[in-house]
Amino acid sequence: MGAKTKKIAVASLSSVLLLAMVMAVAGDGSTTANKAGHVLCSSVDKITEAIKNSTLYKQAASDHRTKTALEVCEEVLDTSIDDLRRSFDRVGNLEITKLKQYIEDVKVWLSGAITNHETCLDAFKNTTGDTGEKMKNLLHSSGMMLSNGLAMVGDISSIFSSLSLGGFTSRRLLEEEGNLAYGVNQADGEDLKSAFDGKETDAAGPPPFVDDEARRIMTANVKTLKANIVVAQDGSGQFKTITGAINSLPKQGDGPFVIHVKAGFYKENVIFPKKVNNVVLIGDGPLRTRISGSKNYVDGVQTFHTAVLAVNGDGFIAKDIGIENTAGPTKHQAVAVRVSGDKSIFYNVHMNGFQDTLYAHTYRQYYRDCTITGTIDFIFGDAAAVFQNCQMIVRKPMANQACMVTAQGRKERRSTGATVLQNCHIMAEPAFLSTVPPLKAYLGRPWKEFSRTIIMQSLIDGFIAPEGWSVWQGTFALDTLYYGEFKNRGPGSDLSRRVRWKGIKIITQAIAESFTPGRLFAGDEWVTQSGVPYVAGMVPNV
Repeated sequence: MGAKTKKIAVASLSSVLLLAMVMAVAGDGSTTANKAGHVLCSSVDKITEAIKNSTLYKQAASDHRTKTALEVCEEVLDTSIDDLRRSFDRVGNLEITKLKQYIEDVKVWLSGAITNHETCLDAFKNTTGDTGEKMKNLLHSSGMMLSNGLAMVGDISSIFSSLSLGGFTSRRLLEEEGNLAYGVNQADGEDLKSAFDGKETDAAGPPPFVDDEARRIMTANVKTLKANIVVAQDGSGQFKTITGAINSLPKQGDGPFVIHVKAGFYKENVIFPKKVNNVVLIGDGPLRTRISGSKNYVDGVQTFHTAVLAVNGDGFIAKDIGIENTAGPTKHQAVAVRVSGDKSIFYNVHMNGFQDTLYAHTYRQYYRDCTITGTIDFIFGDAAAVFQNCQMIVRKPMANQACMVTAQGRKERRSTGATVLQNCHIMAEPAFLSTVPPLKAYLGRPWKEFSRTIIMQSLIDGFIAPEGWSVWQGTFALDTLYYGEFKNRGPGSDLSRRVRWKGIKIITQAIAESFTPGRLFAGDEWVTQSGVPYVAGMVPNV
């Protein structure tokens, strides 16, 4: 196929995608991609404006939880608008040589917009009145358009593949009980390749092809690290608080912008705003540099806003730092870390809490050599999140409570979200193990209908219940979830007594490879160029 013909095909298919996404709203025979994009973005803008100016706020005055739910909606719907705009920018300006990556980006961003819609509606749990139902009705049309748009992107991927455009090759998609699984592709007749010409990174350090700046940052001794900003409680840096440093950061900087937080106990809720991108947050070690907070749901704060560290900007990296929510088990949902930024990396970070410790909210996330502690659903959210060489430590909950390590929240079948634990160690603290009678703990449970979790090449200690997985409520999501285990080890890895739900999958080598980060992320240069240790495929010698 000639270059001119390819360009025509790309332009035509891009226009089809844009038009299809807004057909339900436009309704006027719109014929240009620009007008289509404008209509969809305007429709969501109008929804957000309606929230701010309608009687919903007046109704919320008498109910604190309703008011805070609307605040969550304002924030996440604004992010959805940004996701739509950058999706339109990608689709409307496709480059043939970058076609595959552009399409994968659009899938991730549309999935994020869908998750944000759901996050808005989740915030109305335990509110009074009918405001939550009104919000659900307001978001119905835009939610349908997002779902249809995500389906169209998948269809266009198939068309591009058939035309051999932009790096797409002929592939067949893995099937989830007859349904296509987005973001999980299996190549026919191809050996699995890492992103590095078949070479895995050295677990002891960054690979040789990492750029010099990333290598310098990731391998530097904190005494010789040349940071852009130093935070120190003793006054030896530019700022005494991390929040003070953040307030000085430029928006949408090219980065990396390095913040060195010296050893100390920082009692503050740290928020990296949207569009504050490419920040590297480095401590003096997860036991020496600690950020602590105690916001929680019982005290009237929405789960989304309880995070001690909230990341909303893209390209964020955290290294050698500890974050803890000290609210305790009686306060229920109390997040230590919420990650709502695309292409986020956490390396040697400790995250401590009880219920809902890590909120892996949206987009693409990579965790390496991290320790995460908690009780109930302490790794939850709908990001495409991969955990390599991490420790998940189950803590003692309140009386008569069971613990669940994961609660993945994929609402839409075609979304890219998945929680993948690879070469991790699932263990329990002594206080949990010594409880009489013994407490129960599970690998996870389905927070949303299409919850997707894969645990592979990991060490699972014997405290995990032999059933492996727990229900959320009744039979909810048991037929539609996607849970799998592959080549795990340890006394808790025995599959003979696992639950037999329809959604429990038999994972083959080929399927397991599809969930490795090099395949799940469908473009992992953001990890390989970071200087963080990383294995794109199956971890060798495990």
